[in-house]
Amino acid sequence: MAITLKQLDYFLALAEELNFGRAAERVHISQPALSMQIKELESILEVALVERRPRDVRLTPAGREVLERARRILGEAHELEAAARRRGLSRRLNLGVIPTVAPYLLPVALTRLRAADIGRELRVREAQTAALYDGLATGRLDAIVIADSATRGDLVARPLFSDRFLLAGAAARLAEVGRGRDGHEALRPLALDPEQLLLLDEGHCLADQALEVCGLDRRRPRIDLGASSLTTLCGLVAEGFGLTFLPEIAYRNEAAAAPGMAVMRFARPEPARQITLVRRAATAEDDWFEELAELLSDAGEELVAQACQAVPPGSQG
Repeated sequence: MAITLKQLDYFLALAEELNFGRAAERVHISQPALSMQIKELESILEVALVERRPRDVRLTPAGREVLERARRILGEAHELEAAARRRGLSRRLNLGVIPTVAPYLLPVALTRLRAADIGRELRVREAQTAALYDGLATGRLDAIVIADSATRGDLVARPLFSDRFLLAGAAARLAEVGRGRDGHEALRPLALDPEQLLLLDEGHCLADQALEVCGLDRRRPRIDLGASSLTTLCGLVAEGFGLTFLPEIAYRNEAAAAPGMAVMRFARPEPARQITLVRRAATAEDDWFEELAELLSDAGEELVAQACQAVPPGSQG
């Protein structure tokens, strides 16, 4: 009996979830059906792939090797499907976007995409950077939008725009920050009090970037790393609960949603993140990548320009 791609896909889900129930839900089959498929795969390979435990599973050494091969095989298979989609009538593209970019960039970009009428169906998945890289590697995604340079040799990266950070908080809090500077001393991230910072929880690259520009470490207990979204953070700081970093592209949405929130700019050079569109280098050359990059870049620049108009560079409160 031959191994099927579906079996490898089921095994990949189990290897990543490490739980039969969650894996079955992810691939939309029942738990007994998933268990049967894994046992059948183990029978074909004549080796145990997982150690079954009461609440979860662990990969065996053989399972880890099969997982590595399965990712490569599934990646090639999905790449074949993606190439066929791009040549087909629908020309569907699967795009992944990080959560601190998706709700702000996509509404503007998709409006431009519809106006361009380039005959492409765009399906979007919002996830953190590590999951997007995995989706790109396995072929579930054709391209991803991340805040990273993506310099790996197996990837092609197209810079889209620079997204600077604003300091956000209640007006009274920002006034305290202003009073804490001597004379006309410039506002710099390194001068912020860690006890006042509220950042996103583990796994969000925006939190890592904010800590980096402040020269801080996650392990320092004075930094609150509990929020799951920028909207939550902005709502908290608008009510006086600390300060946070707000990307320019998020300013329009979050300022409207949290009217009690004020912002101020840092001194030049302002801390920023580079938003990048990434695809696999092995993906066949086509015009879709550059077309999509241009649309996303234009949308991002529009949002940045709106933030600059509302909070002009050089205005530090």
